[in-house]
Amino acid sequence: MAILRANELREMSIDELKEKLVELKRELLKERVSIATSGSPTNPGRLREIKRTIARILTIMNEKKRMASQQQ
Repeated sequence: MAILRANELREMSIDELKEKLVELKRELLKERVSIATSGSPTNPGRLREIKRTIARILTIMNEKKRMASQQQ
């Protein structure tokens, strides 16, 4: 999966963000299983990038929820 930037994520809807979040969590799980079985990650930077992207998605989802509640 490609690196997702904040501006790309802000253009997505909440449903699309939820789908990406599930996809990234699955990928993170696969990476962790790979580390547990082989002992070393195949790409150490990838694990960090997945976690950062998950955090970005959660942050943007919270921003969108706050904006929606403020408009009401």
